[in-house]
Amino acid sequence: MATQLSGKRVSGFSLVDEETVQNILSRLPALTFAYAACVNKRWYKICSQILKRPKLASALSLNPSLHDAVKEVIEQVLSEPIRPHFAIACISREFNLELAHGLIIEKLGSRIPIITNVSSGIIGVDGIANELFEEKWETTSGPNIQESDTAERGLVLLVGFLPGLKIGTIPLLQPRQGSNTLVDKFVMDILHYTAAVSDCAAPAGIIMFGDKTTDMKPIVAKMDCAMPEETVIVGDASADFIFRTGDDSLNQLVYTCCFQAVALVFARDRYKPEGLGEIQFHVTKSTGVLPFGPKLKAVCVVPNDSESSCVFARLEGQNGIMAAGAILNEIKQLFREEDTFADLYIGVTKETQRTSDSGIFTPGESLDFYKVIGGGEYYFTVNGFGIRTGDSFLFYQSDSATASSSCDHAFNKLLALKAELKSKNYLRLSNLADKDDKEEVLGGFIFSCYHRGESFFGDTFVDSYPFCNNFPTAPVAGLFCRGEIGRGPKSLMNEEYDDETSPRCCVHVYSTIYLVMSYLPPPLES
Repeated sequence: MATQLSGKRVSGFSLVDEETVQNILSRLPALTFAYAACVNKRWYKICSQILKRPKLASALSLNPSLHDAVKEVIEQVLSEPIRPHFAIACISREFNLELAHGLIIEKLGSRIPIITNVSSGIIGVDGIANELFEEKWETTSGPNIQESDTAERGLVLLVGFLPGLKIGTIPLLQPRQGSNTLVDKFVMDILHYTAAVSDCAAPAGIIMFGDKTTDMKPIVAKMDCAMPEETVIVGDASADFIFRTGDDSLNQLVYTCCFQAVALVFARDRYKPEGLGEIQFHVTKSTGVLPFGPKLKAVCVVPNDSESSCVFARLEGQNGIMAAGAILNEIKQLFREEDTFADLYIGVTKETQRTSDSGIFTPGESLDFYKVIGGGEYYFTVNGFGIRTGDSFLFYQSDSATASSSCDHAFNKLLALKAELKSKNYLRLSNLADKDDKEEVLGGFIFSCYHRGESFFGDTFVDSYPFCNNFPTAPVAGLFCRGEIGRGPKSLMNEEYDDETSPRCCVHVYSTIYLVMSYLPPPLES
């Protein structure tokens, strides 16, 4: 129906006041909302006002049908207005990786960065049941198995609308015959991308996935040296992933190359719209390993095979090579007496250099973990390479009590962060500010060690509680993996017993990494 007003023909809906129209449009699902924004300039302006604030959306489905699971999570994340800028999906091994990736691209479009990763388990909220799940799956004999109808399957999806940030996908190609130059290029590509789109020298945050056949420790170590402490880096160090860059000219290359890693880079937009606040990245962790025994020094390190090294060691301050076999037998006997099942690692301290906030290189120390898989009379056999003669190390064992206490510590860290964000927002917002602007946390992502979970703690939801209990309404997604990348300011990353001089670990074992993304509104105009 139309009416005549001042000589012009006007539809009845155009007479509805702006507040009512905004109320109606804000209830639309994302696709209908996108169509509504194209109706006319007035509606586009109202839709832009509705989406003035950054937003994350997440959903989990345990539907055994891949097509139905994708349909469920897409419907949930697009049930409210959002314009996706990126997406991360984590699926079970029993789903086909390429098919899942294609279905998600079909639903979300090909013009945004999308990473799909095969994980050992997922964490998230099933929107249909409105229930939090920490779902962990047994390792299968081969990737992408389709035969078993009874196998546990599922996926979790996180999408983000982050105005004020530029989001790019930077890949790391597989090297030719052990060349290390590609890692240097990877780090420089990240910094060059940031410089091209931002006035900042380094990204605000990076979410990355490393191929399961690649040792991510030296790669992340180079990133750690090249970027200031404020750049938050999180991820899965043992992934099986596929990705789309959002640039059609590059995507053909993506499907014809093999990659060691991919980084989703979040850089502050040089041309951020006026009146927009600041998105911030925060990271903390819960550790699950306990150091014990005296400090040792590597005397000699030799390759054992294509995947492991033999380490000859001595007690620090002494000259004789240790009887490694006897020590390992003593440790095993101690575990038996305490009726403890524990994985054994050595934590190796290495000298390194880091970039300060002013761009100056300063000396520092890093901590890398290597799993002890055996040994001989005078040597320990460990997974991986990179230990050098003269490096110091301690033994570490997996320990559920340590992990539980560390989860409490992570909870308290996030509780303090929550109070800090509320205080900052209070100073910037008036009593008349929109309710949405008072919700400081946009959402988060959890990377948890596969060996944790209910079987490790003897209880459910221990890994997710530090985030979910502090931010119960914030969207969250997560995965179980076999190498957790977590790096950021020491104020949030340090454990209770750490200090400013403690070596920094970036690729963890038996840990849970909590990424929190928050929004600080712009100051009110005086």
